[in-house]
Amino acid sequence: MRGALGGGPLLLAAVLGGRPTLGVAAAIGAMFAGINDRPGSRRASVGRIGGPALAGAAGLAAGTYAGDHVPAVLLTVLLTGLGLVAGAVSALGPVGSAVGVQLLVGTAVGAGMPLPEPGWQRALAFLAGAGWLLLLRLALPTPGSLAGARLDFRFDGERHAVAGVYEAIAALLDAAGSETATARRAALTAALDQAQDALAGPRLRRYASSAAERRLHAQYAAALPLAEAATALAWAEEAVPARAAEGPRRLAAAVRGSAPTGPLPAPTRSAPALRALDDALLHAAEAFDRAEGGDLHSRKRSRTARTRTVLGARGREYGLRVALCFGASAALAQALHHARWYGQHDHWYWLPATAVFLVKPDLGPLASRVLSRAAGTVLGALLFAGFAAVLPRPEGLVALVAVSGALIPVATRHFAAQTAVVTVLVLALVMVGGEPQASVGRIAETLLACAVVLVVGHLPMPGQRGDAIRARLTEAGGAAQAYLDHVLGGSGDRAARWTLRREAYRTLAEARTAIALASAELPTLARHADGADELAATLERLVDTTTACAVHLDDTGGLDPRHTARLAELRDELARRRDRVGPRPPDLPVAG
Repeated sequence: MRGALGGGPLLLAAVLGGRPTLGVAAAIGAMFAGINDRPGSRRASVGRIGGPALAGAAGLAAGTYAGDHVPAVLLTVLLTGLGLVAGAVSALGPVGSAVGVQLLVGTAVGAGMPLPEPGWQRALAFLAGAGWLLLLRLALPTPGSLAGARLDFRFDGERHAVAGVYEAIAALLDAAGSETATARRAALTAALDQAQDALAGPRLRRYASSAAERRLHAQYAAALPLAEAATALAWAEEAVPARAAEGPRRLAAAVRGSAPTGPLPAPTRSAPALRALDDALLHAAEAFDRAEGGDLHSRKRSRTARTRTVLGARGREYGLRVALCFGASAALAQALHHARWYGQHDHWYWLPATAVFLVKPDLGPLASRVLSRAAGTVLGALLFAGFAAVLPRPEGLVALVAVSGALIPVATRHFAAQTAVVTVLVLALVMVGGEPQASVGRIAETLLACAVVLVVGHLPMPGQRGDAIRARLTEAGGAAQAYLDHVLGGSGDRAARWTLRREAYRTLAEARTAIALASAELPTLARHADGADELAATLERLVDTTTACAVHLDDTGGLDPRHTARLAELRDELARRRDRVGPRPPDLPVAG
């Protein structure tokens, strides 16, 4: 519904007001906001949609002025340099990646899509479109949030995420002693990451300012000792009584319904981890009753750390690849444009904008992205050609924009489907803006962009390939080391321990995602990830063992031979594996 109410009504209003080209810019802003409109909390959506929108508006304004006043050669140099910066910023994470993409696409559209309005008007229209969809995201309830008598849907995304943590804890307890325990522990990490992000979005005040928000913070904080105890039970590789998972499930239901917990079945207290689980359930019951708030136990990344990421191996490797692809595609597009290959079409933005989406790393392996983009563009262009032949103008095209906007949330499940929908939407927009039907040209430009990205993406780069993966492993290893040192150091600060544990699991999950993506590339690129997945798995076992040690130390004050033997085994395994992951292995933790 948000997608249907996004770009379509804005474009209709602009057409009725006699300013269709401004409506095109607004609808493009709403389209990008719709792509970034993912499930989650309202608070998290502010940064996920707003940050990239600001970057896209800045790129649109800068590209407009550069395209009007800068010669072709210098413009190509400027676009290449901008690609280097945007690619490096993308290393900061999903929001950073979206910021980089919208900055580059906005610049390409501004420079290569001649419109009568000046750059600042285009930028304001783009921001208005993105802001309109963000307003819809903040104002409209999500499905199911109005069920029953509860009408407070302000925190439905946060409530769903926190309840998901308790359900993941119950699933891990059910899987203890089985082959699925490792996968369930990874699912618990993902649920904790999602809840942490949902609760940690921007706010006007530093601390939670409403009773409902403080209650959610308390409920999230109460889940951390439960997650710790459940991880220790799974580490022991022994099945636990079925009633052990009943308590977390009742807590999940209480979170979803904003209801009291009711009686919680206590597990047997026959082992340290089971005693820790029982204590954590009692603590959770008290926290749910008091609702006095709680720490999210997340580390705030300093400006120095973010700068180090941008300028480090990840930022350099990705930034260089984006710069070369974006610069080469922009140069090729301008050469074709000045040679009049486009004929009556003056818009040359499609080729570099396509290259930006192709080189984006979090949309799948490079080869599959290229194939999906080519297939999606061909399908979308052919569909639009059929629609354009029968739909009345402009009202039929406006309706097509609204329908495409509604399909974007579903289409984001697969890159080819998303490409097809976005192709239909953009071609409809530019036709409303006055460009003739250009499906054949867009297919040809997409295939050219695919060729450019395939070639550049597999070229030998300065330095050593795989530095980005090694950088992630180094970060994960450092977080695991800090967590291990804290636990074995005998510190009684549990809040700091939970913060370090969250950081260790989170960085490991990010590393495993990057390794899985690199391993799915063609052999030329995939070989740089050889051995990295096994090393990350060993690090995860080390963090699991550290968690089991922490729970045992809380109960007995010391470690038993099983813990010390497992730590020694992991130390030796890490020493063997890190020697096989490239000539420059990360500084991995070892148990001393």
